[in-house]
Amino acid sequence: MDMSDLPVPCTPREISQLVQRDRVHGSIYTSQAIFEMEMRHIFHRTWLCVGHASEIPEPGAYRTTRLGTQSVIMARGSDGEVRVLMNRCRHRGVALTETETGCVRRFTCPYHGWVYDTTGELKLVPDADAYGRGFDLSAYGLTPAPRVAQYRGFVFASLSPEGESLDEHLGPAKAYMDLFLDVSPLGEIDARAGVTKTSFRANWKFVGMDGYHPNYVHKTVYDLRRRRKPVGSAKGESFSDESANLTRDLGKGHVMLDVYPVRKANYASYLQSMSGRPGWDAYYAAMVQAWGQERADEILVWAGDPHIGVFPNLQLIGSQIRLIRPVAADVTEVLMFPTVLKGVPDAINESRLRAHEAFYGPASQGSPDDAEIFERNQIGLSAVVDPWVLLARGLDREKVDVDGSIVGTITDETTQRGQLKQWKLLMEQAA
Repeated sequence: MDMSDLPVPCTPREISQLVQRDRVHGSIYTSQAIFEMEMRHIFHRTWLCVGHASEIPEPGAYRTTRLGTQSVIMARGSDGEVRVLMNRCRHRGVALTETETGCVRRFTCPYHGWVYDTTGELKLVPDADAYGRGFDLSAYGLTPAPRVAQYRGFVFASLSPEGESLDEHLGPAKAYMDLFLDVSPLGEIDARAGVTKTSFRANWKFVGMDGYHPNYVHKTVYDLRRRRKPVGSAKGESFSDESANLTRDLGKGHVMLDVYPVRKANYASYLQSMSGRPGWDAYYAAMVQAWGQERADEILVWAGDPHIGVFPNLQLIGSQIRLIRPVAADVTEVLMFPTVLKGVPDAINESRLRAHEAFYGPASQGSPDDAEIFERNQIGLSAVVDPWVLLARGLDREKVDVDGSIVGTITDETTQRGQLKQWKLLMEQAA
């Protein structure tokens, strides 16, 4: 079969043919029909990160968000438990709240006044007698997401009542999530510092985990940094074929840009440059006391930045929790929550926030470049005379590491192949 003539498919099994060993068909980024299948077979079946429990620290606190295309409320109930509830009144299906965040005693439907406790329990129906003597309020509480689980404060939910456990889903990604958290001497973060939002007319699968692009898309930024201070080690700069840094496919679609090697080579000079800066010495001492010298140094080499993508919608980059919201085949929203560390001097957290603003803010050096290139990518894919997208970089030099992950150089497309391998698997299973 001439794959270049393959029509836009209509079944998950046909869709899986569009992901080849070294290339993918452009329609997986442009077809609205494929997007809708992604929502049904991936976003409405697997585990999705909803947010972090620190966003809702007290009873009644909530954040509205989406699981795939479905609106939900992540709320801390009056009993202190974190729940994920469908944002839908059990009467006529009206969204209970359109406010993104807040703290309430009750959720009240604006249409007919049905009142729910923050646990989801239905508490009051105006003129309930009209529904008959058999009407039972306890049967009409807010519908919870079928499955909800947490990993160290990260709240996940699944719209499918069956499937692998969250522990199975995360697998080796947990070790890198730990690095993001343990950069605090208390092992805890707070995600209430605000949120940076961006929306662009491009597909959700473009977002993040590409070590090939920084020297080109962010050339101005890196040129400025090179003038101020040499970057990298004797093996090359952080994002080049000569770099010791790696790409990793951890399995299950979880991938990362492993920048540990270059940071490790430069760790001594990093410590020297940080010594004496506001808050640093007290922070370093607290880390050593909390974790021991060896573990503290390992965590600080990573600097709390595992640069990992947890399939399909969570990324931990720099100091931020990044959530990906697909809206349509050519529309994506990205929410970036900068986090602060518990148990550290204020100066350390101020530095984290300023660094986030500098590269990821709306008027920053980095994120606007990414949004622009994603939209150009989407425009280019509208040309379908030759619809295939090449993802072969580094394919023949990949290796399997001792931990079982597949590794390539930092510029290899190991990460894209790893994500799409899981995409293909989930689409095939749905057939």
